[in-house]
Amino acid sequence: MKGRKQKISSDTCLQKNRAELDGYVEGQTFIWITENNLANNNQLGYGLLEFILSPNNLNEAYLQVKRNKGVGGIDKMEVESLKDYLVRHKDELVKSILAGKYQPNPVRRVDIPKENGKTRQLGIPTVVDRVIQQSISQVLSQIYEKQFSDTSYGFRPKRSAHQALRTCQKNITEGYVWSVDMDLEKFFDTVNHSKLIEVLSRTIKDGRVISLIHKYLNAGGVIRNRFEQTEVGVPQGGPLSPLLSNIMLNELDKEIENRGHRFVRYADAMFILCKSKSSSERTLRNILSYIEEKLFLKVNAEKTSVAQISKIKFLGYSFYRYKGECQLRVHSKNGQKMREKLKELTS
Repeated sequence: MKGRKQKISSDTCLQKNRAELDGYVEGQTFIWITENNLANNNQLGYGLLEFILSPNNLNEAYLQVKRNKGVGGIDKMEVESLKDYLVRHKDELVKSILAGKYQPNPVRRVDIPKENGKTRQLGIPTVVDRVIQQSISQVLSQIYEKQFSDTSYGFRPKRSAHQALRTCQKNITEGYVWSVDMDLEKFFDTVNHSKLIEVLSRTIKDGRVISLIHKYLNAGGVIRNRFEQTEVGVPQGGPLSPLLSNIMLNELDKEIENRGHRFVRYADAMFILCKSKSSSERTLRNILSYIEEKLFLKVNAEKTSVAQISKIKFLGYSFYRYKGECQLRVHSKNGQKMREKLKELTS
């Protein structure tokens, strides 16, 4: 319901907010965030959590959430009501987060239909939680971008699916014409929390930030008015989940790089390129054990295959070679979908 107020618990400071928006925040005490500041925050006397909660960063987070629009979470608060709410409660909210008392609300779970008749679940946080998640993501992205692989393209600034496809073309033109087309089964729903926290803790030394992220992972979800605990998974739908997924899958990227393979990854879609069928089969066998035993993820056997590049669909396209150079064309299934959609729109 538009304009409905979010409930606040005096014990947990549930959903209080802090950034004054659309410009300058009165009483600003934190300096602007730069990569150098992040790298040297110990010398500056600030912890990572203080950078995340700085007024400038929170304002940027609010503006991004406002631009993204979207529906409200379980408290029904809409984006239009967010500014007034944050102005009133920003100090209380920041204080509760710094004290470790803040408890995120559960996400609102929504089933989204898929092409195959199945559904995937979105987890929609409250708008206040979206601002907090966005503020975390903005700061951590600056840190982790330096660690991510050059051939990872999903959910990253100034990177796109088209760039991923061009990298595929380059490798195929150079003779890497066999592929391991790998599909991680329900990746976002199966991320192991303990493993993700372990990976995060290697870089993030402010334990309060780790604790806050852990709370979001464990916040649970509400579907059809019933609460469900989240012991595994990173709910799709919040600003933090794309970054956390890249941090987790960066472990796989680095392992593949260390083994000397060429690959392209876009979110959880992985495309490993080899020069021969035997090399592709060997690569698949070797990497499966790492994914399942080290990262505790599952590979969808039905959708994972070794094949020549002409038989592969990646990001909606298929590949072929003409006069030695790799070319793209819209995959037949996607072409058929496009024709059906045009027919529907013009009937």
